[in-house]
Amino acid sequence: MQRPNPNELKSVLVGKPAPSFSLPLLEPYRAQYGPEMGIGERVEKPVLLNIWASWCIPCRTEAPLLERYHQQYKDQVLFLGVNVQDKESEALKFVQQYGLTFPSVYDGRGRVGIEYGYYGVPETFVIDRNGNVLARHAGELTEAQLQGYLRQVLQ
Repeated sequence: MQRPNPNELKSVLVGKPAPSFSLPLLEPYRAQYGPEMGIGERVEKPVLLNIWASWCIPCRTEAPLLERYHQQYKDQVLFLGVNVQDKESEALKFVQQYGLTFPSVYDGRGRVGIEYGYYGVPETFVIDRNGNVLARHAGELTEAQLQGYLRQVLQ
């Protein structure tokens, strides 16, 4: 029997469709992905939705891990960042500093966080290929936890 993950929070969203949204992409991603990105009623592949901010210390530790796994799984899973409670200029510095190539949108008003019911940053939502929320993870992801979530969506 698998032990429960202390960071996996109960959420009314687990097992239900992920709330749809579309927000402006941060500038470095627009050439590849267009002006906006988000989650629609249909998703093409599983999504790892990571809510982050440049001032968040755990986000700084988590960013290189997410980037490494994005590089490994980008054809199978969409890693999508949502920058919240931040200045766009600071978010851009963060993206550059950590060399993040997975797309991030800018949510200046915090709309996505409210719709997803997040507690704070970082927080990650795991969405399956049917667009349903499989898990909600509060706090920094460890490598083992990230691997577990990826196994879950890729089975």
